[in-house]
Amino acid sequence: MQINGAETPATVLLVAAAPTGKGQLTDASSVMPALAAVPPGAWANTPAATLIELSDPVDPQAVLTRIKGAAAAEGPLTVVLVGQLQLDQRQHVVHLALARTSPLTMRYTALPWQWLVQELQQRRPDTTSIYLDLVADAEVWQRLDDEPLPLPAGAHVYGVLAPPPPRRHIAQPTYTQALAQVLRTGQRPTPERLHHEALRRTDQPAGARILGPEDPAALAAKAAAEAAAAAAAIQTAPSLPAVPPAPPAIPAQAPGAPPPRSQRTVSPVYVPSTAAVPVEPDPHERIVAAARAGNHYMAAQLAAAAEQRAIQAFGPDTPVAVHWIEVRAHLAAEAAEAGVSCELWLQAVQTRLDTLQQAPDAPDVESAVDRAHHQWLHMRDAAAARALAPQLVALRRRVPGRQPGALKAIQTAVERLNSLPTARSEAR
Repeated sequence: MQINGAETPATVLLVAAAPTGKGQLTDASSVMPALAAVPPGAWANTPAATLIELSDPVDPQAVLTRIKGAAAAEGPLTVVLVGQLQLDQRQHVVHLALARTSPLTMRYTALPWQWLVQELQQRRPDTTSIYLDLVADAEVWQRLDDEPLPLPAGAHVYGVLAPPPPRRHIAQPTYTQALAQVLRTGQRPTPERLHHEALRRTDQPAGARILGPEDPAALAAKAAAEAAAAAAAIQTAPSLPAVPPAPPAIPAQAPGAPPPRSQRTVSPVYVPSTAAVPVEPDPHERIVAAARAGNHYMAAQLAAAAEQRAIQAFGPDTPVAVHWIEVRAHLAAEAAEAGVSCELWLQAVQTRLDTLQQAPDAPDVESAVDRAHHQWLHMRDAAAARALAPQLVALRRRVPGRQPGALKAIQTAVERLNSLPTARSEAR
C-alpha cells in the first residue's frame, strides 16, 4: 500500500495468552520464541514492519489499547492470536482468557471476544490478515454447534479452532509454530498459501474447525485423505477402456470434416444440472458397468452426481472434484462425444495448473492436455473446434508434453481448420 508515493508501513500484532494452573488448556506462551524469531516484515511480505508483542498479558484494558493502536494503523495489519476461549457463565459472553483469568474473575481478567472483533472490523476491507490458534473450553465448543464464532468483517481470517484437550492434557499451538517455521525458511507465501502450508505440516485434533478460504467444517487433512481414497478407488475399480494419447501428426481427416453417418446428432452424455441420482460411497464400478453396457446416459448421470457431492463436501476446485471431471471426460469419449470430452479435459487441466498449482510436467497435467488434444482432433463440428482451439493452443504451449512436435501439430491442425469454409458446419 502506498500513500503519496511512499509505502505505508505494515503492523504485526502478536498475542499469546492463557491462564496458568488448572484452567490452562493450551501452552500459548511456548510459541512466542518461535514467533519472535520471524522478521516482522515477513508476515506482510514487506521489508519491515512495526511489531507489537504481548506475551501472557494480564490486563484486558491494556490488551484492548494495543489492539486499538494496531487497528488504527494505515498500512497492512497482521494479527497472530494464540490462546483459549472461555464462556462467562453469568452473561454467556465468549472471552479470550488472559494470564490471570479464572471462572470467577473472567469478567475482569479476560478480554471479551466481541471487543477484538469490533476493533478489527472497522479497518478498510482486505487490509487485515488474522491467524488464530485457539482452543475452546467445553461450554464455548458446545455453543459453536449453534452459533459460529464471530469474526471481523472485511478481514482475511485463517487458523484452527480446537476442542478442549483431554483431561490433564495441555494443547500445543502447533499451527502457529508451523507458521513461524515456514516464514523462518525465507519463504514469503501469500496468507492463504502460508495457512495451507502450516496445515500440511501439522496434525490437528479430531473435530478441530479450520478457519480459512476452505469449508470451515472440513479439515484440510480430511480433504487430502478423501482425494487419495478417490484416486485409489479409480485405480482398483475396473478401468474404462483407455483413450489413446494425442498423436504427433494430424490424421487424414481434420477437425470440421463431415461426420460419418453413424455419428450421433444428440449427445448421449447430456446431464441436466438438476439430475438427482443417489450416489453410493464409491460409484466407480456402477459407472464402468453402465458405460460397457452402452448406457452412456446413466454412466454420465452417476458421474455428475458424484461430482456434485464432491463439490458440496470439498469445493469446486479440489482434487476430488477434478477427478470426477476427468471421469466424465472419459465417459464422453466412450460415447463418441469428442467435443464434450475435449471441453472437460481442458477444464480439468486448467484447474490443475492454475488452482491446484501443479507443475506443467506433472503426469496428470500432461495426460489431461494430451487427451484434450486427441479429442479435439476427433471433433466434427468446425465451429465448436474453432472455439476451443485458442484455449488448447495456449495450454499446449504451457504443457508441451512428451511427444515431439505436439505443439506444431496442433498449430498445423488449426491452420487447416481455419482454411475450411465456415459455412460447412452451419450447413450441417
